[in-house]
Amino acid sequence: MMLFFPDPIPVTTELGNGMAIYAESSGTFANDVWTVVLSDQSIRHFRTDQITVEKNGTWDLGKPVPRL
Repeated sequence: MMLFFPDPIPVTTELGNGMAIYAESSGTFANDVWTVVLSDQSIRHFRTDQITVEKNGTWDLGKPVPRL
């Protein structure tokens, strides 16, 4: 099964930063394959264990602000 991301996901890879545009499932016991457009405009495929998702500052917007 292929999962297309309408909003590309910022990721870090062994070859540098990029944007993941879709992922393809490789089954239960295998790493998925991610298609990433790197910052040098090249397109590469990575296994799930070769990439990390970058921190997005908007993820915490819905959390209440702690009082001091």
